[in-house]
Order: sequence, then C-alpha cells, then structure tokens
Amino acid sequence: MTSLRITDVRPWGGPATDLHVVDGVFVATAPSPDAEVVPGGGRIALPGLVDAHAHLDKTSWGTPYRPHSAGPSLASLIDNERAHRGDLGPVRERVGALLDRHIDRGVLHVRSHVDVDPQIGLDSVTGVLAAAAERAGRVTVEVVAFPQSGLLTRAGTAELMAAAIDAGAQLIGGLDPAGFDGDPIRHLDTIFGIAADKHVGLDIHLHDRGTLGAWQIERIAERTEALGLRGKVTIAHCYALSTVDDVRQSALIELLAAADIALTTTVPGTTPQLPLARLAAAGVRVGLGHDGVRDLWSPYGTGDLLDKALALAVASGYRQDDDIERTARIATEGGARVLGLPGYGLEPGCRANLLLIPAESLVEAVTQRPVDRTVIAGGTVVR
Repeated sequence: MTSLRITDVRPWGGPATDLHVVDGVFVATAPSPDAEVVPGGGRIALPGLVDAHAHLDKTSWGTPYRPHSAGPSLASLIDNERAHRGDLGPVRERVGALLDRHIDRGVLHVRSHVDVDPQIGLDSVTGVLAAAAERAGRVTVEVVAFPQSGLLTRAGTAELMAAAIDAGAQLIGGLDPAGFDGDPIRHLDTIFGIAADKHVGLDIHLHDRGTLGAWQIERIAERTEALGLRGKVTIAHCYALSTVDDVRQSALIELLAAADIALTTTVPGTTPQLPLARLAAAGVRVGLGHDGVRDLWSPYGTGDLLDKALALAVASGYRQDDDIERTARIATEGGARVLGLPGYGLEPGCRANLLLIPAESLVEAVTQRPVDRTVIAGGTVVR
C-alpha cells in the first residue's frame, strides 16, 4: 500500500485542508503515519486539467520552428498539411514530447482527434496510442478517428475509421458534413452508422456557421436520439450556435440539452464565443481544448490549458470573478464531463490526479498562470 498526505492546500481556492491518498485514490481519513508528505504551502488544488479537443498527431513540438506556409482557407490548410506532414518526423516522438509538456503543466487528460486517410492509413493512430501507452498512469488519452481530408471525398476513409476503432481508438469523428464534404446526410449516416456498429461515441467538427450549421445540429440531434447515443456525442467548435439569432440559439440549446450533446471550444478568434452562461443554465456540457499546438495549421499553443482558459475569459469579455472562475471549471470539470471521466475530482473515491498552484484565488490562477506547479498523477508526484 502506498499513501500520501498533501498538507495545507485549498481545493478550488476554498479553505485550507489536508488531502489524503491511498493507492492512488483520495480517502477521507488520514493514512498511516509513514505516508509521504507533500507540503501544500497554502496553494490552490485543482483536479488535473482536461484538454477536451486536441490534435496531438499534428504537433511539431520539440522540433525546430517552421514558418507558416498554408493559405487562409480550410482546403488550403488541409492540402498544405497533406503535403508537408511527412517532414515533421515520427508521430510517436512528437506526440510524446507534447504529452510530456502537458503533464508538466498539469494537463492529465486529453481527447485527441487523430487523422485517418488512405495516404497515412492508421499510422498516426498507432503513433499516438504508443506515445500515450508509454505515459500510462501519468496522462490519459482518448483517440478520435478523424477524417481530416474528407470522409466521402477520400475513398476508403470510412473503412479506415472503423479499423481505427479496432486498433484502439475510442470515438468516431466527423468534419463539416455540408461545408467540406458536401453531402451532409450521407456523411452523418456514415459516421453514426460506424459508431452504432462499433458501440462508440462521436465527436464531430462543425465549423459551418448560421442556418447551415444550425440545420446540421438538428440532424445530429435526430440521429443521436434515434440511435440511443444520448451522452455519447460531442460537437466541436459549433460556430453555428454563436451565429444565429437569439430565438434560434435558444431552440438549439434546448435541443442540445434534451439529447445530452456536449460541446467543445478552442476559443476561435474570428467567430463569437459560445454562450457559456446560457449553456450552463441549460445543463449542456462544455469542455475546453487547445486544438493544434505548434503545427502546420498554426504557430500558436503552449501545452498549458490555463493559457486557453485565460484566452476564453478575454475573448468572452469577462471581468467578474464568477465569470473568470467559470473558465477554470470548464478547463477541469467541464472537460471531465465531456469525456465522461470516471473518478474525477478531489473528493474521497476519486483518482488522485491534481495540480497545486501558488495563487490566492481561481481568478489569479487563470489570469497569472503561475509556472511553479506541483503535479500529482495517480498519487505520485510527477513534477
């Protein structure tokens, strides 16, 4: 039996207390006198950060800087990546370097979309899974089989996505059924069919705005209900929700809540932010993600999800403490609810995944993002 006593910490910025861990799980009573002691020093304790929308396989983390070479359109970004992704080096090594950065910053749970197409087959999926397996116990990684180059426009992609689940991926992805693939009904029927056949969930990129995107949200909700997939579907980005009028937005939020469809945001710079307060009031699960980190799509990204929480607060125009604190909750509990993580939190019975941050409040943790952190994964100090 291994035991740990974390002294003088403030869970979620509240009153100071000690946290007790036995065999990697929080317990209510103090462990044996010979337990390892981690001095908290009055720091805030948060459960492990959750990156609910990543693209680990695309990263160039740990490699020399590359000038951005793609054009502005989605098609240009995709074509540029297909032309140059082979220059980045082995997926396993790059993903491992980025996961090490995540662990160092306290990001202990990641859902990553991973490209599947006829050119690369399942190589990226196996590379991400291998890097994650090497860090088992320190970080958990969910893999979404993702048709980045198109599902219907690349013959054989649907079959590869099904094979990716057999190889260890946990979810099926989708990409702009109307705006990119051009056949929303067939696209949605295909990905929902694979998910139902494989008994897995879905996480669907939806960049389409306005009424076109709203119409697709409605079609996704229909299929979610019809196939008994409530609680197992996520829409990433969901720009349509922020680009329709208030009446349509309210109706869509009710639809999402009724079908228990989750959303993730990566803090877009050219689209209004998700209506976070309205979504929270309706009980819609929302998570936060990095998207790509230093890849062929963008030079941005630090591997620290608190940087994204700050970006979300700024982009949303937040100044009040309650609003800024909401972004910290989305980066932790929100993402955990999207991923359906078991045993997540700081209560007895939860897995002891946490970080200690020297800050006076959750607001300061988000706005200042102190770099001096202690990270504990499964009851073991890893930083």
